[in-house]
Amino acid sequence: MTAPSTPQAAVTVRTFAQRLSATPRGARLSRHLALNQLDAWGVPYSSGAAEAVAAIVAELAANAVTHGRVPGRDFELRLSLVTGSVRIEVSDARSGPPLPPGPGCVPPPDGLAECGRGLVLVGAYADRWEVVDRVPPPGKTVRAEVDLPPGRGRGRTALR
Repeated sequence: MTAPSTPQAAVTVRTFAQRLSATPRGARLSRHLALNQLDAWGVPYSSGAAEAVAAIVAELAANAVTHGRVPGRDFELRLSLVTGSVRIEVSDARSGPPLPPGPGCVPPPDGLAECGRGLVLVGAYADRWEVVDRVPPPGKTVRAEVDLPPGRGRGRTALR
């Protein structure tokens, strides 16, 4: 005899993925694409969540272009709308040491330095983040999540 199954709420995961040239133009475009996709998912441009995602995408894309660039290889932006949050993944083709520091290991930037603040900003805006090996290799992926307020991210409906 089998136990009766318990109905569970359906989980809808929406994804957006785009490969972009590892250039400053590709990094700028990634931010615009992310904001447009969030708006399509029901997260308005002016919301705190959209602004946080935009800042994270801008920093991670700039890092992929500056530190993760391999000639002739693109970087990838992937957004996922999961229950209660937006997951941002930026993957580049650079693998091997040194990997970027993970959460809790990012050194504070020198006050007068022109660089070194990107992952500090990611840590400030993201509710969670990590650095992982890219699948499939070669490369790495920096993954961050921004929690959404209740009721956000359900997508546009036919009636507005």
